[in-house]
Amino acid sequence: MDTPLPGRLGTVTIDRDLPLRQDLPIIFDELDYQLATQAYLWALPIVSYAQWRAVHRDVFGAGSLDLVHYVSYRDRLGIITANATTPYILTFIDLAETGPVVIELPAGPIAGGVSDFWQVEFGMMGELGPDQSQGGAYLVLPPGVPSPAVEGEAFHELKATGTHVMFGFRTLDGDPERAAELVHGVRVYPYGEADTAVTRVVSPADRPWSGDQPRGLAYWERLHEIYQSEIVDERDRFYLAMLRQLGIEKGRPFAPDQRLARILTAGAAAGELMAQANTFAKRFPGVRYWPDRHWDFTIVLDNSTQRADGYDELLERASYFYEAVSFSSAMKSQTPGKGQAYLATYADVGGDWLDGGVNYTLHIPAGPPARLFWSVTVYDVETRCLMDTEWERGDRGSRDDLVREPDGSVVVHFGPRPPAGREANWIPTLPGRHWFAYFRLYGPEQAYFDRDWQLGDITPAI
Repeated sequence: MDTPLPGRLGTVTIDRDLPLRQDLPIIFDELDYQLATQAYLWALPIVSYAQWRAVHRDVFGAGSLDLVHYVSYRDRLGIITANATTPYILTFIDLAETGPVVIELPAGPIAGGVSDFWQVEFGMMGELGPDQSQGGAYLVLPPGVPSPAVEGEAFHELKATGTHVMFGFRTLDGDPERAAELVHGVRVYPYGEADTAVTRVVSPADRPWSGDQPRGLAYWERLHEIYQSEIVDERDRFYLAMLRQLGIEKGRPFAPDQRLARILTAGAAAGELMAQANTFAKRFPGVRYWPDRHWDFTIVLDNSTQRADGYDELLERASYFYEAVSFSSAMKSQTPGKGQAYLATYADVGGDWLDGGVNYTLHIPAGPPARLFWSVTVYDVETRCLMDTEWERGDRGSRDDLVREPDGSVVVHFGPRPPAGREANWIPTLPGRHWFAYFRLYGPEQAYFDRDWQLGDITPAI
């Protein structure tokens, strides 16, 4: 073998045309390590939901049919890239436990839907769903289970693509009292139990929690747990072979020996490093929204099925579900005035990572093309969650009382301390930590789609 081998394989001694037999463990360790890094990237969406479900169960005491209502800043601190403007309401449902489930929505400004644990959406509700925010009842059917509905029952039927599903929604009404009424008007119950079912709304109650994917061996433990009862697509059978080699199988305990535990721990660390690069320095064609700015499409998936023309979106999926959680087609709206649009920036005007100890500004020209509202939100790179600061402020937007320039534009400030006279426009950051930002438009209007309206770059303050 004439070509030098890279990395750890470079320590393998080649005897003519074969490795020495005593060096075979080095090769197999490297093979398992590489399998682990790829399995890590593949499993990001299901581990993310499984982790969040475990929080509902173990921290909040919420069951399959209980809604958890995230309202305060502290409630949302554990949600990966949560917006800091609208409340989140959601539940994780085990359809093997409940059977077909009915979800009743009241009329009102709601955006929501249901997805499986691979975070593939199989039904939209509310604003862009078939009820069009006029209210209605949805019947969620477990995989392979026929509809039990009888003639005369009015349901929008949705066929689940997994055993475990997430139902979640946001209220878009800016009035907290009206938004709360909408939340308590939602009902979730097993089919046939409408007369007796009571939907419980649970509060996180400021309990500390984290929904980002666990690190080290805990990542694989969470994956093993959910894999025991979840469906995996036929397209993923080679990944199941990787899991088997890594000690993760259905019906078998996860008990890695010292060698495998070491490899899995290293594989998770390397997989996360790859995920960070794949997310914070996106290299997908057409990802830059304006060619001369550092704003990217946050969501690089073509659609909610995670399937593109001729291939499945492995790296696109890993990019989004490392930095965020939950995807709906409404979040990549193609309809002016409906849904949402998301842009992200991970670097300043000079291309450097954003630093929590540095003061920056962002110029937002007058007239952001958002029918409902716009916001810019800051996230911690390590957790991809809102920054845990004493000020409990993670965003600024059109629903805030901002200082405006004479031309109607807004300058948002970022940094560890508020600038004098511009406190209303300031988002705090933490020294010693990197951060990134999302710019959201709720109800994006035509100027967004035409790219006629342009954001500035985040720029170090003079």
